[in-house]
Amino acid sequence: MIDGQGSPDGHEHEDEVVEPVNGWARRWAAPIFLLVALFLLPWTVWLTWVLPSRHVTDDWDLAWVGFDAALAVAVALTGIGILRRAPWLQGAATAAGTMLLADAWFDITLSSGGASRMGAVAEALVSEIPLALLAFWIAADTARFFGRWQQLTSRAGRPEPARE
Repeated sequence: MIDGQGSPDGHEHEDEVVEPVNGWARRWAAPIFLLVALFLLPWTVWLTWVLPSRHVTDDWDLAWVGFDAALAVAVALTGIGILRRAPWLQGAATAAGTMLLADAWFDITLSSGGASRMGAVAEALVSEIPLALLAFWIAADTARFFGRWQQLTSRAGRPEPARE
């Protein structure tokens, strides 16, 4: 868009960028997230030195059941969001994709090796990673849809230019 008035030829274009983040988020939230990301780099290096390679916990089953239940909810919400064309679909699909990749990572890295590790790798390659990529694609497509919707609704009262 040029000065919020649309393109020079009077038509909207799909490749236009829609600014979804308010000024407060750029001033406050962006620096916070960037600082946390910078902090996580040395933190991760430090953890490689101090964490034991073996750890036993009494709540292993609870951790996995809780994570898998949350994953099931995220995947179900993505499916429901698609069917309902829900405004929260992008968030649900992003959460589902992220959780699927985390599940694949932990299944592989926490497996006991041998056949167990090969099974975890196969599951990741056949189901978790492809489904995560599909979820991210849905989230990206949803973002373009809502970007276009925002353009149309922000011009309330002004008729859309006729398409040729």
